[in-house]
Amino acid sequence: MPVDLDYLAPSDVEDAVALRASRPSAAFLLGGTDLLPQMRSGRRSPETLIDLKRIAELHEIRENADGGLSIGAAVPLADVETHPLVLARYPLLAECAKTVGAWPLRQRATLAGNVCNASPAADTAVALLALDAVVNVASTTGRLAMAISELFLGPGQTALMPGDLVTDVVLPGSAAGVRGSYQRLSRRKGMDLATVGVLVGKRDGARPSWRVALAAVAPTPLRVRAAEELLEAKGAAAAREAAELAVAACRPITDQRGSAEYRREMVGVLVRRGVESLG
Repeated sequence: MPVDLDYLAPSDVEDAVALRASRPSAAFLLGGTDLLPQMRSGRRSPETLIDLKRIAELHEIRENADGGLSIGAAVPLADVETHPLVLARYPLLAECAKTVGAWPLRQRATLAGNVCNASPAADTAVALLALDAVVNVASTTGRLAMAISELFLGPGQTALMPGDLVTDVVLPGSAAGVRGSYQRLSRRKGMDLATVGVLVGKRDGARPSWRVALAAVAPTPLRVRAAEELLEAKGAAAAREAAELAVAACRPITDQRGSAEYRREMVGVLVRRGVESLG
C-alpha cells in the first residue's frame, strides 16, 4: 500500500466531482472492499482518496413517486438485504445482495460499488438487470440517468467516464413484485465468486412478465431476453426451450473456477429449474 496519500472528504456531490476533476489520479472511496485490495496488489495506485461517506444524500434509501426505490451509493449491502421496502417489493435484489461475501464485508461493501466494479460474476448486477434498474450519475457537466443494461462493457469496464460518480441506483415501480430465485454455484460454501449464477423471475398479472439473467458466464452480467419472450408466449411449459436459449446466449470461459462446458451445462439446468419452480 502507498504510504503517501492525500485524503479528502467532501460534504456534497458537486464538491466531490470537482475535486476528482482537479486530481486525475484520485479515486472515490466508499466501502473500499474492492479498491483497497486492488491498491494492495498494485492494480490501482491513486495518489488521492476522495472519501464520499460524509455526503448525506448518498446514504438514503427513499421511496419514489412511482412506487420504486432509490438506493444511495453509500448504502451498504447489509442494509439493502434487510430493508423492509426492498424485501417487500424487490425480494430478488435482497436475495442477491445476501450472497455477496460475508456479513461483515456487507456492512461496508455497497450496491453501487458492486456494480461499478463491473465483475461478470457480480451477484447484484443480475438482479438489477432483471429489475430494469437505472443508475444516476453526477459529473462536472451535470447529472444524468443511465440504464443498468448500458453500463457494463466488459470485465472491469463500464460506460462511466473518468470522474463520473454514481449517486444512486433506482429501481422502477414497474418492476416491483417480481418473484423468483437466484441460484448460484461456487467451488465452496462461504466467500467465493460465483462459478455460475442464474436468476429467474416472474411478475404475475394478466400477462406474466418473465426475467432471466446470468452471472459469470459472459464478459458482462447478461439478461436473456429471447428466453423471456419465449416464456411470456408459452409459459413454464417452455422451460427446456428457454434453458436452451440461455445456453446459446452465454459465452463462458474456462478458468480456475470451472470449465466453459460445465458452465454452459449448469446454465441450462438452473434456468430450467428456476422456470419450473415458478410454474
